[in-house]
Amino acid sequence: MTRANRYSTEVQERAVRMVHEQESAHSSRWATIVSIAEKIGCTPETLRKWVQRSEIDSGQRAGMTASERDELKALKRENRELKRANEILKTASAFFAQAELDRRLK
Repeated sequence: MTRANRYSTEVQERAVRMVHEQESAHSSRWATIVSIAEKIGCTPETLRKWVQRSEIDSGQRAGMTASERDELKALKRENRELKRANEILKTASAFFAQAELDRRLK
């Protein structure tokens, strides 16, 4: 289950941009994040995650990008569906094999 975002993409991008622009005006990145988070009405941890995600997506930080995450999620879903279909086919095959053996014995 996914939860609807409380903040629009534009607000998130603007907040991340503000962190990068105002970083030199504060003593640390965390101080910058706390200051901006208060202004836009989110928690500092939420903004920190947005900044981290932005840096990963732009290649400034190591990690899995959003597109890679989406692709992995789709592949896992497909794998799960294929395993389920395979189990159904195995069960059906065993059922028909047993039915064929029963028919030969009569």
